[in-house]
This record gives sequence, C-alpha cells and structure tokens, in this order.
Amino acid sequence: MKLTNKFNIPQTFVNVLHRPTYSKGKANLSATQLINSPKIVSLTAQHQEDLEEDVADMVWSIFGSAVHSILEHGKDENHIVEQRLHAQVDGWNISGAVDLQIQTDDGVQIRDYKTTSAWAVMNEKVEWEQQLNIYAWLVEAARGVKVSDLGIVAIIRDWSRRDAGTRENYPEAPIKELPIRLWPMEEREAFIRKRIELHSACDFALEIQEELPHCTPEEMWEKATVYAVRKKGGVRAKSLHATQEAADEALMVLGKDYELDIRPGERTRCANFCSVNQWCSQWRDYQAKDKA
Repeated sequence: MKLTNKFNIPQTFVNVLHRPTYSKGKANLSATQLINSPKIVSLTAQHQEDLEEDVADMVWSIFGSAVHSILEHGKDENHIVEQRLHAQVDGWNISGAVDLQIQTDDGVQIRDYKTTSAWAVMNEKVEWEQQLNIYAWLVEAARGVKVSDLGIVAIIRDWSRRDAGTRENYPEAPIKELPIRLWPMEEREAFIRKRIELHSACDFALEIQEELPHCTPEEMWEKATVYAVRKKGGVRAKSLHATQEAADEALMVLGKDYELDIRPGERTRCANFCSVNQWCSQWRDYQAKDKA
C-alpha cells in the first residue's frame, strides 16, 4: 500500500506506519477480516499494491496500537497480553490477536481494547460482539480452556465532560467497559462457518473473473431515502415516510400548508470509508443510478 502525507504530519508518525507490527501470520483470514465484507477483503488483496492511504486518516490506528504497550506495562500475573491464536475450521486457518486474557478460576475473561468515539459506545455495534465471540472460539479451540466472559474496554477519543453531565446515556468517563454477550460454542462455530462460506464464494468469483457477490446494506452502512412532510418554510418534519406514496397521502390530509422534503439515502461506507470503491462495480452502478 502506498502511504501519502498530504498534510505534512510529523515524520515520527509516518515512520510508525512504515514499521507495522501487525501480522495475521499464515492464516487464511484474521478475525477482523472474517467479519468484514468479503468483497472488500477480496478487492483489498487484489489491489494491495495500488491502494493509497494518507497518514492523517491512520492517526487513530496508531494510538490504538499504542494501547498495547499500556497493556504490557500494566499487566498482572494472571494476564496474557496480545496473544495471537490460530485454529482450523473447514480447511481454513483462522487467526486472531486477543488483546487481553484474564485467567480466573471460572475461566478466561477476554477484553478487547478499542480507541473509539462516544457515538460508538452509545450505539450497539454488532461487529464487536461478532469479533469477540470469534476470539472466544479461538481461545477454546487453540488453548483448550473455557471462556467465561467477554468485554470491550472503550477508550473514547472525543469524550466531553460537558456532554457527560448533560446527555442521556453518554459515557461518564473517557474509559468505559462494555459487557459483550458470550454465544454458545455451537453458535460461534455456525457463525464462523457461514462467514467462511461467504468469503470462499467471493474468492471463487474473483478467481474465475465473475462479478463478486455484492456487499449487504449493513456492510455499506446504507441509509434509505426518507420522505419528510414539513410545514412550508419550516425545518422540522411533521412526519417521516419510507415511500413517496405514503408521504403524498399525508400531504393530502394535512393540506396546502405542507410540503414534501426528500432526504436522499446514501451508502456512507462506500462514499467515505472504503479504500477499494474505485474498483467496485456495485459502487459505480449506484453512482450512475444516483446521477440518472
């Protein structure tokens, strides 16, 4: 991947990014790749040498990596820090680097440290639950020890003391521990096998040069178009509707003092956070349709 520095970020940060410490080893997929869009994973591998990313967009990943130094420095005798584990399923080697394993009499407690936003802490992120349950599967499959508990330790980069005192459900402190549901072993294995099946189908399509399976609305962070009915000259909507037909019916009831405000949908990840969108036919087709 080509690294740019459009905003002249100090060379120290550039050097860190040029000296990555992360490696998935000989695994087919890491835990984070497994839960990611198969299309993005395949296109990333195909265009690795053509990818370009700016240092400014990777700053927070540097701080996320720095957390591991804190874990190492602050560990207790019953802590295992940043252990990479491998296990096989359906002929695929799956790996994951578990930030922290706390060994107790009841089993291993897994903790994953994330440098993240207050919004992410306040809104459920299903991928966190998926990732930690893959780690739980790895710990039990590779180490042969029981996992008893899962949790995220969120380091909130945009935490505000003012918001903590005024906003409902806002984190009370810049570090918050979030409990994560531990799935039964059967559920973990079924999920992993399903994800392998999806990635395998995508790899095969790439190999025979067929159209890759599409990303799902969830993977694209898709927001549907909303049809709002509001008073003329107003800002706030009187009602929101999923279709224009439903909005038109509401307008007929409310009368001529109200108007339709169409709020276009978007695919936020595709537009702003996908490094391979330039090679994605699904994204090109969406843009063409949007312009039509």
